[in-house]
Amino acid sequence: MLIADALIMWAHLLAASIWVGGSIFIGIVLAPLLKTISDSVEGRLSIMIRVGRKFNKIGVPSLIVLIVTGIYNSAGVITKPSMILDTNYGIVLLIKVLLVIALIIIFAIHVRLIRGEVERKIESKELSGDALQKLRSKIITLGRLTVIISILILLMAALLHAGV
Repeated sequence: MLIADALIMWAHLLAASIWVGGSIFIGIVLAPLLKTISDSVEGRLSIMIRVGRKFNKIGVPSLIVLIVTGIYNSAGVITKPSMILDTNYGIVLLIKVLLVIALIIIFAIHVRLIRGEVERKIESKELSGDALQKLRSKIITLGRLTVIISILILLMAALLHAGV
């Protein structure tokens, strides 16, 4: 069982590296770099959407692996429901689960916001300047929330690992 548990933890850590690392890269490295790649808001949004779609091909499976392995990792510790509110581990785990739920909701809104129809309108310059700025602002806000929540989830994981 030790090898299986180690492999599951490895998969969890690998998936976390992909999800969080990719999210941070997109938000902190790529987004500011886009200003040097394209002068137009449409161009920057179009590139960001294409990069996001490519990232989602590995990011979404990583998020699923994170959730499944996270459930497995905590199932051995939380042996009865009362432990969730009666122990520090349970409370931190509950906070982590709530953050994961928030992350999934924010990610779903983010994906829904930049569906194919919207991408087509951006590339064909059908959106007014005001609508484009509102969309850009929403995308940036949702992206930042995704990164912040992902980092907070990592903090909760570290606290759980430390036995807090």
